[in-house]
Amino acid sequence: MSKDVANHSDQQRDRDIIRDLIENWAVWRDAGDWERFRTVWHADGRMNATWKQGSAEEFIEASIEGWNRGVSILHFLGGMSIDLEGVRAIAQTKMTISQRGEVHGVVCDVVCTGRFYDFLEKRQGRWGLVERQPIYEKDRMDPVDPGATLKLDASLLAQFPTGYRHLAYLQSQIGYPVKRDMPGLKGAEVEALYERGRRWLRGDYLSGER
Repeated sequence: MSKDVANHSDQQRDRDIIRDLIENWAVWRDAGDWERFRTVWHADGRMNATWKQGSAEEFIEASIEGWNRGVSILHFLGGMSIDLEGVRAIAQTKMTISQRGEVHGVVCDVVCTGRFYDFLEKRQGRWGLVERQPIYEKDRMDPVDPGATLKLDASLLAQFPTGYRHLAYLQSQIGYPVKRDMPGLKGAEVEALYERGRRWLRGDYLSGER
């Protein structure tokens, strides 16, 4: 086997492992399989969601707390793009976040479309997530009962970015402090995220990492 063929084979194996890891994240998190869910992260992993930003373990504990009180958040995955540089990778995965909850006395579903933007690293032979930053592109809210009447507070809705304003509205109604400057399809926040990804692939540290 030539060196080029061997390198291609190794890269394809890494890509397959990364794909499995990202798919397992969604399945194990949504199924409440918390012990296996922990295995997709490195020990210093970090999650940045609208409703929770912190270490992977903090995110897991918050997810368990929400699970136990009936918070319903599900994830569906689509196409994936992986940029691979040695033992580091950036993966972007098309996804939807589907959350059900009560808004002004009406049970609603919110569907938010976007991408998972993942910083990954291979350490001691094991790939794991170092950071996950969702990109929120567009969303909508619908009453579960199509005959129900729902009127949103327009001033509150306008306080959240376009890409996830309905998701943020619902999450704020059930008590979560929602971060209001997450990256969307366009804008300074997502451009800064892309630049962090480029630096990561060049071998730079993430903020606060040493």
